Order: sequence, then structure tokens, then C-alpha cells
Amino acid sequence: MSEITGLPSAYADALNEFENAWNNPRFTQIELPAVQVNKVLREKYIASGKVELSRSMVWDMETKKAWDPLTYIPYVVSEGGSWGRHPLADGIERWSRSSIQGSWLNVGRGRVLEDVFVDHVRRKILFMGRAQLPREDVILQADAYQPLFHVEHAAGGSETDPLNLWRIVILTEQKDERYRAPFDEMVRQGTLPGFLEIYIERELHVKLTRV
Repeated sequence: MSEITGLPSAYADALNEFENAWNNPRFTQIELPAVQVNKVLREKYIASGKVELSRSMVWDMETKKAWDPLTYIPYVVSEGGSWGRHPLADGIERWSRSSIQGSWLNVGRGRVLEDVFVDHVRRKILFMGRAQLPREDVILQADAYQPLFHVEHAAGGSETDPLNLWRIVILTEQKDERYRAPFDEMVRQGTLPGFLEIYIERELHVKLTRV
């Protein structure tokens, strides 16, 4: 609990909520291996120019993706947007996000609502799944096509050798290993997450080709 001492109460509550869900035996927890960004770039890609990412650049990508999912994860969302961006304190921002996403276990699509906390000091972001979120004078409803889920993204490692870190907890009625299949496939491919490929091509103007 020492990690959250002195943090704004809303963020501390979100951290506690995430960790409690992560430790809940009924829920389904998935943590991807840390991605050594520059090592994967060297081994899995041919680039049109010199490219090497810093931890600050990986973090820049994470914050842009958190605000604008349609640009950075179009392979996941078909509609997406954020609102209500505001600082809490101590380098933390909060906003709300809505997107239309495909289901992991079937062909359905539905609305996902997330309460987003961006920790610029620790360089991690919490996406807390919500059944409802207010937007102006409307209460948005998440679709019940799959369970709610919480996600943590982070930029780890050092400034010159960054790591892309990711874990998710799906609020299932009982642990369901079927949800692991798409994530296991991502690990098997051994490439960068799609959002990093998009960031490199969009922001750094370097074309990547997988080998």
C-alpha cells in the first residue's frame, strides 16, 4: 500500500480497485511479457530510416493512445473518443473514454466505457471499465456483450532501453482461460503491439516492414 501514499484519493481508489480485481480468484487476469521495444525493432522489422525509441517516446505514445484510441488502436475500436480531461494532482490526469470494440470470444461489437487515470510520474495508465459514465447531461451505458475489464499500460525500463508493459483483468463470473487465446497469439508473433507501429510511422515518419 505504500505506493499510493499521498496520491489523490480518486487515483488511490482506482489503484486499490485494480489490485483487488487482479487478486480476485473469480476474475481472469492476463499479463503480457514486457516488450523490449528497441530489441524487437532490430530483430523483427526493416525500417525505412534509423529508429530507436526512448522511454519518453513510449510514454508519449501511451498518452496519445489513451486520449485518441481511434487513431492508435483502429484494429481494436471502430469508434472512440475522450472527454473531461482534468488534472488531479501530483502529475496525474483523469478523463473518460468511450469506444466501440469487438468481442474477444465472438463476432459481436459493443460500447466500452472507461475511467482513465494517467500517472505521468510513474508513467502508467489505468483504464477502469465502467457500466455507466456521465457525458454532459447524458448518462452513457456500456453494452453487456462481454464482461467489464480493467487495463494497465506502462512505459518501463530505462530511457534508452524502454519496456512496453501491459496487463488486463476481466471481471468474469469465474476464471475463463478462453480469454487468453488472442493475447497468447500476440506473444507468439513476437512483434511490437500495433499501436507502437502506428506511433513510429505516424509520429516519426519511419515506415516499418515486418520480417
